[in-house]
Amino acid sequence: MAGSYIQIPLFPVPITFQTFFTYLSGAILGARLGALSQLIYVLLGALGLPVYAGGKGGIIHLVGPTGGYLMGFIAGSYVVGSIIDRRWDPGYVWFLIGLSVGTAVIYSMGVLVLFYWVGRLREALLLGVIPFIPGDTLKIALASYVAFKARPVVKALLPRRI
Repeated sequence: MAGSYIQIPLFPVPITFQTFFTYLSGAILGARLGALSQLIYVLLGALGLPVYAGGKGGIIHLVGPTGGYLMGFIAGSYVVGSIIDRRWDPGYVWFLIGLSVGTAVIYSMGVLVLFYWVGRLREALLLGVIPFIPGDTLKIALASYVAFKARPVVKALLPRRI
């Protein structure tokens, strides 16, 4: 995922554009294909391909402090797609809602694993959520706009049943 190479290295969770592409996968491809794309991404990284933040890979990242976020990409993409798929003709606001709920799913799964590593919920939130809220708010707005414009085009190109 190209978004993993653009990063601001914070410890233990770097700021990247990974969530931006996770949002797009669910919003444009829909729940099933979006989640499948994220599952493939996570599996490729687990197999050692350098697709995770900073060009890293390996199964160790799934069991480390950022593992919950990586697994959250799959669930978050599915949730984003599920919310947007519920509307025949979703408007921009519907995309904002879907991506915001998907972000909450990613944060929840990430904090759950990070809490295991740091031992305190407050610290997990300070390290794994609070620094990301401003950037993710911008990513949600931008990804919602891109997906709102791109989804009809992509949906027209995909077969009806996949």
